[in-house]
Amino acid sequence: MIEQNRETTVLTPGTLTLFDPLRPYRVTYPEPFRMHVFRVPRRLLTVRPADLARMTAVPVAPDSDAAALVIPFLTGLAARKGRLARHTVDQLARNAADLLATLIAERLDGQAPETGGDAAATALRVRLRAYVDRHLTDPDLSPQRIADAHHISVRYLHRLFEHEGTTVSRWILRRRLQAARSDLGRGGRTGPTVTAVAQRWGFTSASHFSRAFRAAYGVPASEWRADRSAHPPD
Repeated sequence: MIEQNRETTVLTPGTLTLFDPLRPYRVTYPEPFRMHVFRVPRRLLTVRPADLARMTAVPVAPDSDAAALVIPFLTGLAARKGRLARHTVDQLARNAADLLATLIAERLDGQAPETGGDAAATALRVRLRAYVDRHLTDPDLSPQRIADAHHISVRYLHRLFEHEGTTVSRWILRRRLQAARSDLGRGGRTGPTVTAVAQRWGFTSASHFSRAFRAAYGVPASEWRADRSAHPPD
């Protein structure tokens, strides 16, 4: 049982909830049990603090399309802890944050399980983003290929991504740049070169990668790598 923000959540098997470790909370253990705890930086959830507070200590059962996808994903991720390669873990962590943000948005929209077209579209967006992340290293990844893999039209695919406030191509670029930046931040001077990282994450042009990286993060990729090498994270 978790208590926070004057809300109390009784966790049953398969139930998920959110709580803020920086604010007062209490956890009661009436009997022995096991649970998985995921720590997610707020910035990765892209959810307003006020909205996040509304979801604190609110039980989430797998009774909607999004929850039925998110909860098993997190359970499987926890079960495979320690058995995955580092770059795979980083990519799955980004997936997990996106899935949680989608689930939070779904719950805030209705504060109740949805069964109509909106929930179906939410679930499809979850699958689309997961598909994109699984195929980021493929330079041939395109809106047409994504649409074909999910048996929808390219036009409908673009409509779904409009809900995200972006385009399909920009979403792919953003995820590739995030993955590349993560790789460049590891390994120090013995880590992969900028060109190797760009190629790994589906960039066919080194110049395009350099321009996109600088536009996104304000510094050249080589400078980012050098700075991370000189001042590695704790």
